[in-house]
Amino acid sequence: MTQPDPADIDAAKRAARAIARARRAGHDPALGAALATHLLRDLPPPPGAVIGGFWPLPGEIDITHLLRALHALGHRIGLPDTPPSGAALDFRAWTPRARLRPGRFGTLVPEGPAIEPTWILVPLLAFDAAGNRLGFGGGYYDRTLAARPGVPAIGCAFAAQRLDSVPSGPYDAPLTAIATETGVTRFPTAPRFPIGQG
Repeated sequence: MTQPDPADIDAAKRAARAIARARRAGHDPALGAALATHLLRDLPPPPGAVIGGFWPLPGEIDITHLLRALHALGHRIGLPDTPPSGAALDFRAWTPRARLRPGRFGTLVPEGPAIEPTWILVPLLAFDAAGNRLGFGGGYYDRTLAARPGVPAIGCAFAAQRLDSVPSGPYDAPLTAIATETGVTRFPTAPRFPIGQG
């Protein structure tokens, strides 16, 4: 079978990113409180899980309520520190009182020590019903997940960011589940990792 041309995949991703940004525009980031409610009820991380979170960028659904709730439940939490291009993300320990410094690409990074997540919350521009995720194009999360086989990857997004189909290549890491303001979906083709009681 003929393999897709990488240039064609890249072009399809650029077009999908434009659609996804338009769909995301104007949604209230505070809908992240509803996302947190759904995730904690339907797909909570297992006791003792170390959470790899993220600090939302402008336009992304706000998961800070979720991060605080997970911290209150006793989970250790880390936020990504973006390395130079071509490397996987590092995670640094975060608490609600942590000081954040500016990182690459407008991110905010805690000053805490490095930690190793066992359950990762993943930002994205788009997702589809098969669990394919469209990121921002740097490949950081694909490398991060590839370096941690078996670690669940839970996408966090607005429901409007779902597309009929997300273009993907051989190095694109699929999601285990997606959490939005309308609910949580586990993907039937994703590996069945132990991701909690939900």
